[in-house]
Amino acid sequence: MSVIESDNSSSAEEEYIFYRDRPDWKDLTPIPQDDGPHPVVKIAYTDAFQDVYDYFRAIVARGELSERALLLTEDAIQMNAANYTVWQYRRKIIKHINYDLKKEIDFCREMIEINPKNYQVWHHRRVIVEWLGDPSKELLFTRIIFNSDAKNYHAWEHRQWVLIFLMNELDYVEELIQEDIRNNSAWNQRYFVISRTTGFTEDVIKKEINYTKAAIEKLGNNESSWNYLKGILIHSSSRLSELEDLEKWCWDLYKVRGETCPFLISFLIDLLEDKMEASTMDENERRQNLEQALKLCESLAGEHDKIRREYWRFIAKRLLSKFKM
Repeated sequence: MSVIESDNSSSAEEEYIFYRDRPDWKDLTPIPQDDGPHPVVKIAYTDAFQDVYDYFRAIVARGELSERALLLTEDAIQMNAANYTVWQYRRKIIKHINYDLKKEIDFCREMIEINPKNYQVWHHRRVIVEWLGDPSKELLFTRIIFNSDAKNYHAWEHRQWVLIFLMNELDYVEELIQEDIRNNSAWNQRYFVISRTTGFTEDVIKKEINYTKAAIEKLGNNESSWNYLKGILIHSSSRLSELEDLEKWCWDLYKVRGETCPFLISFLIDLLEDKMEASTMDENERRQNLEQALKLCESLAGEHDKIRREYWRFIAKRLLSKFKM
């Protein structure tokens, strides 16, 4: 870790060990900055600043891509976070040594908290997120930044980029599902992207139900799509009407089209249970629904999912106990 907290701090100067005095840097000859023979305005750099950047120029000239070079870039960034060349070279090192990108994200956060309006810091974080392929923390991160400054342009720009990234990801996920409808990871990613972008509004829920129904009609015996359907229903505020439409569709698959996959029958049992819980049906209607659910449990135990026979008989007992007449 760097020992420099601020190039304006005298205490940092006292703690700082010059690179020219470090034994593990003796093999490198520092390269001083060349401002020409007659500089118009000579900048009064601190001794520590000159030391760090002299050695940075040396590793760039040598083309060194090492862990010590990475630590040197950290010192250089802490002294001047706006230096594009240092950030670019740091990325080159990170790729070369296969540095832990999650650690780099943490470093970015530290730098952004210190330099929240510095373009280079935000750009670096975006590149690292792209390399990770995981923007899952970025929307929350921008909200944290907005707590300090709700008008931070760079944070807003980063947030807009994340949303576009996620929407492009949704298109990609759809391609993956079309290629392999059983790709459970793609279904999970679809859920993640929607939850982080549009959210599960009523319109989105209807669209996703139709999308998933089409996938199920294409391949009924696919646990991934049935689980996705269950997941999106949790977000519906008008759940009872959604359940009624889905129940009709499920019965059509089961009775008319002869689809008997365990995932369909299990889903029907869940729908019947939800309906008995949510509605104000009379005693006779509840008994009919309970009988249907018990028959479905037995069909799974005795024919369509024998390997989990005991589980389905346990579910039947639970339903009997829960809705006993």
